[in-house]
Amino acid sequence: MYEGLLFKQHFEQYSKDAAENEKNGLIIAKRRFTRDEEKKGVPDSSDITEVKDLPTCLACVCLSGSVYCEETEIEEVPPLPKETAYLYARFNKIKKITAKDFSDFPTLRRIDLTGNVIEEIDEKAFEKLVLLEQLSLAENKLTRIPVLPTKLISFNANHNLIKSKAIKANAFKKLTNLAYIYLANNQLDSVPPNLPESLRVIHLQHNNITSITDDTFCKSNDTRYLRTRLDEVRMEGNPVILGKYPNSFTCLRTLPYGSYFK
Repeated sequence: MYEGLLFKQHFEQYSKDAAENEKNGLIIAKRRFTRDEEKKGVPDSSDITEVKDLPTCLACVCLSGSVYCEETEIEEVPPLPKETAYLYARFNKIKKITAKDFSDFPTLRRIDLTGNVIEEIDEKAFEKLVLLEQLSLAENKLTRIPVLPTKLISFNANHNLIKSKAIKANAFKKLTNLAYIYLANNQLDSVPPNLPESLRVIHLQHNNITSITDDTFCKSNDTRYLRTRLDEVRMEGNPVILGKYPNSFTCLRTLPYGSYFK
């Protein structure tokens, strides 16, 4: 709801800003291109304001550091304004994320690519995004998780094809700010290892997890260890019977959601 209200406010302001032709990084046409018999569709240069390195904003909405490219049927990440902080490119036809797509945009704080058809992401595609806090790759066709930025707070990869063997042992270990992991509706057969101490919520429902260990969430060699921040673990819809592993939750403040009896 918050994002919807924010987008509405931005969009309402867009017409006003365009009329004033402020220097806000937008590409603004004085009037639409016209076609005549002599020019064959080539617009007169006097009819267009100076382009300011933002070709994407002709097809998308660019406002105050945010780029909205939703349901535009684009097949790759578009060129972005250099000061882009928030990218919303949901429900398109993007198939691949390359290492070059975000290499020149260290100001990015949020990327939402939900609802595309992404099958492949270059291993270092997000490596240079030192400020990125929120990344959503939900509802795609991913089979593995790439290297994630160190300051990430929220990672959403719900509804993909990710398997446990495709998640590196230390994929989340060094992400000391990571608080939210969403991996529901994938093909995991185990809980990702080495979950960070910063974790507050992890969603693993509707996977193929069959068992857990005393070290999955806790530390079997430290009976005093507590995960004081982790207060939501969802594992319903998995074959695992949680009641068989009572020592796996002794460090948690609340029990995981899931099946405890057959």
